[in-house]
Amino acid sequence: MDLLRIGEKIISRRKIDQFVGRMLELRAGGLSQTEVAHRLGVDRTLVSRLESLGEVRKGRKIAVVGFPVQNKEELRAALQAEGVDFILLMTEAERWDFVRSKSGIELVNLLMDLFARAHNFDQIVVIGSNKRIKIIEAVLDKVVVGYEIGESPIQEDKYVDPGEIIQIVRAIKGK
Repeated sequence: MDLLRIGEKIISRRKIDQFVGRMLELRAGGLSQTEVAHRLGVDRTLVSRLESLGEVRKGRKIAVVGFPVQNKEELRAALQAEGVDFILLMTEAERWDFVRSKSGIELVNLLMDLFARAHNFDQIVVIGSNKRIKIIEAVLDKVVVGYEIGESPIQEDKYVDPGEIIQIVRAIKGK
């Protein structure tokens, strides 16, 4: 039921859900707790407490990028279960399809967009060849955690041990 009686009050669960949803949208949109509280007409401490109730983890925003990965679905599932923020895994065939299906300008624009998005992450784990890891680190101008699966050029899919990648993710998180 949407309405609950608590003593003399009638409480709308829907109204509370809508409020919390709006609060989270504003916070995810970049507003501070104080700005959200002001906009919604509540104390900042309420915003803070509601966030704390729903918090799954604190810490670094992590991205994992890897190719050519043979067991990408197994690895993706493990990374999602670990709460990784961004996952981009490709097989060798998918990597070539990705490159061949776009014009030169489309490919450059897409790569630039991916590199720009990468700067939003505190830590990036790159699964790939020794050369690709170095290139990505240079382009991003930041330290990346490299997990080498072979010497460049790699021309076939490689099995990546999900347990080893999860250990790296947990180390980054400080678990």
